[in-house]
Amino acid sequence: MKILFASSEAHPMIKTGGLADVAGSLPRAIRKLRHDIRIVIPAYQSVLKQTGKYTLVAHLDLEGVKQPVRILAGRLPDSTVTVYLVDSPEHFDRAGNPYTMKQGSAWPDNAERFTAFCRAIEALALNAADLNWQPDIVHCNDWQTALVPPLLQRHHHHPVTLFTIHNLAYQGLFDWKVFKNLELPADFWSTEALEFHNQFSFIKGGLVFADWITTVSPTYAEEIQTRTYGYGLEGLIRHRSNNLTGIVNGVDYGVWNPGRDPFIAAQYNIRSLTDKLKNKRALQQHFELPVADTTPVFAVISRLVEQKGIDLILEIVPKLVMHRAQLIVLGSGDSKLETAIQSAVKTYPQHVAAHIGYDEPLSHHIEAGADIFLMPSRFEPCGLNQIYSQRYGTVPIVRHTGGLADTVTDTTPASIAAKTATGFSFTPVTAMALLGAVERALRYYQQPQVWEQLVSTGMRQDFSWRHSAQLYIDLYKKILAQRVVGAGTSR
Repeated sequence: MKILFASSEAHPMIKTGGLADVAGSLPRAIRKLRHDIRIVIPAYQSVLKQTGKYTLVAHLDLEGVKQPVRILAGRLPDSTVTVYLVDSPEHFDRAGNPYTMKQGSAWPDNAERFTAFCRAIEALALNAADLNWQPDIVHCNDWQTALVPPLLQRHHHHPVTLFTIHNLAYQGLFDWKVFKNLELPADFWSTEALEFHNQFSFIKGGLVFADWITTVSPTYAEEIQTRTYGYGLEGLIRHRSNNLTGIVNGVDYGVWNPGRDPFIAAQYNIRSLTDKLKNKRALQQHFELPVADTTPVFAVISRLVEQKGIDLILEIVPKLVMHRAQLIVLGSGDSKLETAIQSAVKTYPQHVAAHIGYDEPLSHHIEAGADIFLMPSRFEPCGLNQIYSQRYGTVPIVRHTGGLADTVTDTTPASIAAKTATGFSFTPVTAMALLGAVERALRYYQQPQVWEQLVSTGMRQDFSWRHSAQLYIDLYKKILAQRVVGAGTSR
């Protein structure tokens, strides 16, 4: 099959979050399964400054875009996957984050920027760039590419489309004045199309017009059909439920593998768990915490935002201290949460340590050195750190939601007996519920034989991309087969 994978970011070229990890890993896995998948992303200033070799392959005059757009072709680093860069300087040749200015607010022309990007994807999908290559499937991701399905629907012969929701909270909403300036078809402003409560909704383009919708875990696929998680789109998603599939994101065990991780103090595997202790001691030393093998070390690696339940963790810090535990936090985000964490460090310097910011090597060091990983998210479409933690023998404590529910098996007498337990989960969004899970974990931490079983079971879990990639390939084939028999899109 020929697949065009459209994303606003892809690791290692550009990354702000989990979407980049998916866009940098899933196409590699599909390519290894011998399908011709190519990625398209914007040619951000930071991407063009990288050392990769790109060739000019096309000029495009796009409707509604003032200047001609160049298409550059290269390779995803360390792979055979072709990458197309949409080089539109007026939209993407600027310093900083792909979506926000330095002070954190969205670029005021984001609607124009990503409309231009979608127009370029449309052209590539129709072989209007004369590259002698037309995809069978266009796989779009999140709101920045969600105009592609409705744009392609206007052409008689077009590829089938699949739209993946990575986080429904981000929808690409803009007002009528912005819509008027985008020079899109007038009928896009309709409740049957992309109008949403008197705003123009990019994400509705994917939800209404894509041949199939996926999201990044089966539980999240169910959750977004409810009022709590649907952000007003739950009715539409329920209407498309026959064309909705949840597929858990994979992880790259070539990068996240304690047996050959260059960023950790001592490499280890399931047969050499005593070497994990060396990482714990090194981690305690790094953060200037008392070095003690028997002290339980809790870790948080996260964006510091309300969604991630950071406020719940802060609320139980005094209880963690009472249990003689240590807490290490790595992340950045909401300034109030950052300040509260720094205050906890000052109040409990023997128990709490933090690095405000992001540091990729340090994240590996923390995963290897901690005993327990805290991830009490209010919602979590998939989540990756709970999967990394399991591979590193760091037992996760998670809220039972989204991908966390699909990847962590709660520890109970029954799951211990069955040797299926991999972590601890709780449901109510309260500090008390989180504390209950923490105290359960600490009781088992005092039982070395059970704890070692938990660690070992987690390390044996396989959430590699190969499995998820095969599920996507099977789904691509299903959608194409529906096109052949004229099933069309269910709306």
